[in-house]
Amino acid sequence: MAREGFIVAVETQASLKKKTAVSRNWVVLDHGGQGTVLDLDKYEIMRRVSIHARDLRILDPLLSYPSIILGRERAIVLNLEHIKAIVTSEEVLLRDPLDDNVVPIVEELQRRLPMVTAICQDQAEDEEHQGARDDVESGEQNEFPFEFRALEVALEGICSFLDARTRELETAAYPALDELTSKISSRNLDRVRKLKCAMTRLTSRVQKVRDELEQLLDDDDDMADLYLSRKSAGASSPVSGSGIPNWFPDSPTIGSKISRTSNRSLTTFRGENDIEELEMLLEAYFMQIEGTLNKLTTLREYIDDTEDYINIQLDNHRNQLIQLELFLSSGTVCLSVYSLVAAIFGMNIPYTWKEGHGHVFKWVVILAGIICGSLFLSIITYARHKGLVGS
Repeated sequence: MAREGFIVAVETQASLKKKTAVSRNWVVLDHGGQGTVLDLDKYEIMRRVSIHARDLRILDPLLSYPSIILGRERAIVLNLEHIKAIVTSEEVLLRDPLDDNVVPIVEELQRRLPMVTAICQDQAEDEEHQGARDDVESGEQNEFPFEFRALEVALEGICSFLDARTRELETAAYPALDELTSKISSRNLDRVRKLKCAMTRLTSRVQKVRDELEQLLDDDDDMADLYLSRKSAGASSPVSGSGIPNWFPDSPTIGSKISRTSNRSLTTFRGENDIEELEMLLEAYFMQIEGTLNKLTTLREYIDDTEDYINIQLDNHRNQLIQLELFLSSGTVCLSVYSLVAAIFGMNIPYTWKEGHGHVFKWVVILAGIICGSLFLSIITYARHKGLVGS
């Protein structure tokens, strides 16, 4: 018996380990969209992307952290609901790539990153045959850093996910509320209660993402920290004391590109604090998540209006019950008076006025009924005059 008990304990412990085990799978996507699934622990991740343990702890699924976008020296840490990723200027590390909600994000990154890379390569080839001014202008317009392309996919994925959950909730909530309005029952009330709880949780999730985007938009320094390509280019480019890049051509074949390169470098260094590109990207998804939040707010107002309508109906029913109780109480008082008369005449006490006056009982009954009816009408009239019952 003791041995059997030991075996049960071991199986229980194994099942608990299996339940609490956290997947260490990461998918690494490069510029070409090529994905590689790796089994990495936190120390390997820290060495690979040069981030601190406190930043990596944000991506731990066992710990509850709100949605956040952090810009570090060489990486962007993303924790957006089920999207837990680390974005560098060269690759994207996405956690739990086999999760049902993460698979569409991986597919979207694989689909869009190579396309954008090819476009950028074609544009780079075309720029070689254009003038210096046209080259600088087209380079500024077409340049879109790798980290922003990955960030855009993540923001688009989380906004679409939350918007889809909101539409599903609306599809289930509005018919349930209409049914509750037409028929108040325990089943309908419990159904609406569950939907309201789900709406509250979803609103909290959407609000966290919205607040994070709003905080980023309000802080220019935080947005500037997300320009990883700009920081890596500034760190790797040799700069003279005057702040102008000190690049010298090694071959006369590229002499025609000197002015073009210098102008682009000057434009880049002058625009180090230019965050308009990222600001427009964040504003677009901020408006989208704001629209999702407005849908939930409208749904909450509809639920509140339905609750107010139900409370009015319940108050009306309660008033009707009070009126019925008043009628019954008034009738009981009148019948009590009538019963008192009957009780007096029903006592076996000899009365001298009973002898030879058989018609007296008839008049007593009639008079008692008239008095009781008049008393009942008086009570009802007084209650209506005071507004206790409806007319």
